[in-house]
Amino acid sequence: MKIIIINGPNLNLLGKRQQDIYGDQSFEDYFHALSVKHAQQELSYFQSNHEGQLIDKIQEVGFDFDGIILNAAGYTHTSIALMDSILAISSPVVEVHISNIYEREAYRHHSYISQAAKHVIVGKGLKGYDEAIQWLESYGQED
Repeated sequence: MKIIIINGPNLNLLGKRQQDIYGDQSFEDYFHALSVKHAQQELSYFQSNHEGQLIDKIQEVGFDFDGIILNAAGYTHTSIALMDSILAISSPVVEVHISNIYEREAYRHHSYISQAAKHVIVGKGLKGYDEAIQWLESYGQED
């Protein structure tokens, strides 16, 4: 399976920013461990702080990849354009959030991404990405 993890704004600072919420591990270190654990999958990773670049990447891979794991970060709560890009593609999207957005500030409780994603994982730390891979592996096999 070809799976891409797409992370949005400020997630390039994992391990440095708000460690009490996001932990002390960089995403690059975690992605390496994830790639080893899921060596049978073709995993790739993209991060951008720019909404248009996230949309471009979703459109670029959204018809060829077997799954997209998206942590849109702050754009989760504001970007109809990201939601529309997910609705326009055929690859299934799993929305992931490291923290539990429903236990944080009220403005974080609404997700445009959830309205288009096939599955949502929140509040499981970086392990949520691992769970998303496992979910994608089983997606469509329930039939």
